[in-house]
Amino acid sequence: MPGSTDSFRAARDALLRFPYDRAAAAREFRWPEFGPLFNWATDWFDEIARGNPATALWIVAEDGTETRLSFEELARRSDQVATWLSDAGVRQGDPVIVMLGNQVELWETTLAVMKLGGIIMPTTTAAGPADLADRVARGGARFVIARAADTATFERVPGEYTRILTGEKDVPGWLPYREAYTVSPRRFTARTAPGDPLLYYFTSGTTSRPKLVVHTQVSYPVGHLTTMYWLGVRPGDVHLNISSPGWAKHAYSCLFGPWNAGATVFVVNYARFDAAALLDRIRAAGVTTFCAPPTVWRMLVQADLSGGPGALREATAAGEPLNAEVIAQIERAWGLTVRDGYGQTETTLLAGNTPGVPVRPGSMGLPLPGVGVELIDPVTGLPGDEGEVCLDLAAGPPNLMAAYLADEGPVTPGASDGRYHTGDIAVRDADGYITFLGRADDMFKASDYRISPFELESALIEHPAVAEAAVVPAPDAIRLAVPKAYVTLAPGWEPGRDTALAILRHARERLAPYQRIRRLEFAELPKTTSGKIRRVELRAREQQAAAAPGAREWRDEEFPELRAGG
Repeated sequence: MPGSTDSFRAARDALLRFPYDRAAAAREFRWPEFGPLFNWATDWFDEIARGNPATALWIVAEDGTETRLSFEELARRSDQVATWLSDAGVRQGDPVIVMLGNQVELWETTLAVMKLGGIIMPTTTAAGPADLADRVARGGARFVIARAADTATFERVPGEYTRILTGEKDVPGWLPYREAYTVSPRRFTARTAPGDPLLYYFTSGTTSRPKLVVHTQVSYPVGHLTTMYWLGVRPGDVHLNISSPGWAKHAYSCLFGPWNAGATVFVVNYARFDAAALLDRIRAAGVTTFCAPPTVWRMLVQADLSGGPGALREATAAGEPLNAEVIAQIERAWGLTVRDGYGQTETTLLAGNTPGVPVRPGSMGLPLPGVGVELIDPVTGLPGDEGEVCLDLAAGPPNLMAAYLADEGPVTPGASDGRYHTGDIAVRDADGYITFLGRADDMFKASDYRISPFELESALIEHPAVAEAAVVPAPDAIRLAVPKAYVTLAPGWEPGRDTALAILRHARERLAPYQRIRRLEFAELPKTTSGKIRRVELRAREQQAAAAPGAREWRDEEFPELRAGG
């Protein structure tokens, strides 16, 4: 059997040989086989980095200043940081909270902790004391690496953990990370087994308390071969992903996806998002592959796209389903098709519209090579063409978490029926394309018809007044529940009767009678710190409003014009 590195390279190369032929890639691809030890940082990154002068990391700050590090430089600097962390007491199996922004230390630390066999706990810099206390307690954090701006927050976070500070400022009780650059680096070899824990991720908590997800030395680093293929990223590419550190999407597309390919990770580090400035950066840097969440794509189509896409070859969206109208606007302006993909914190990319495969509007595409996706009827438990998106664990997909770490101990997927249940409902057409309908928790019935919020939101977003929309059930005396839309308006639109009428009329023209938006309210949408809409809050708001009406909502019965139109 070939060595772990050789097996990984062979699997990667099988995908790179067929960038525009998914069927051929699926035939040729086999997940790598590993020996008793595997560590992505030492067995893959260092292997491609030693002596490699190509740019691995390129960060552009808001003021235009740039930082570029080659693969060789990052290998050496992460050796230095690993040496220093080891001297500071980091041992194999130690959980380390990494709470950093898009700064060089983030990538150095990630590689360094990996080389030591530690467990990385990526954490958003937006986390507050309560969130951090929960992470320290549930994750058993032994070390924290944070910025000076966040040290005060940890004064209210109890626990026995070593504090490490990046930057030039000194804070009592915190070790200065900058000392790592003064040590003589040691080189590291794999000391971890493929199934050893590598990452503790907390989910975004859109419907409940965030879950603690355990990923292994294989499930994310190797599992993201599917992400590499979906992104269409190749050796030598310049890849830009818009994502905040601390969330799984950052690892998807700012670390494992591009570095599995040997591409440059390009980062635009901004305090406040500016669509026009981002487009300028994309063109000036010669970005070839670009991934962004739907919120960013919706902001980009409201900017001036006339300057063209520059060197962009591939454009992708992930995080939540992307509405078809946004895809159409980019295609008209740039001649590029934004390709949707589907994955979770618990997995890597499971399905996607891959390069060279025709995109079906509204569909999240086909299963990725090496991934067996089933749709399971929630009533019968049988596979079919509509149901919950699941993975058959008998196939042993390596791109799935090892467990949830719960209060009672690890909870492994598939304990009930041998499947991992995503909680997402989808439908599959005759050609195998999968279309997302909604989270199981977000689906609801109105007049005994099942309603997919995403389908209604996709129709709403086509109207130029609608920047974002979320649909939830509102209690109704006759129908039990009716669809209600919460709408965030695009610039230049006023939240009044005329706008409400225009949006409701637009929705009627595009939706079946049973799907009609019966109520509408203008509002800023509640979101998680990762930017996902918390429909659970809106549903709760509707239940409260049934007892004590509050904010102004527009109802279709208020508009004779709608009744006249049918």
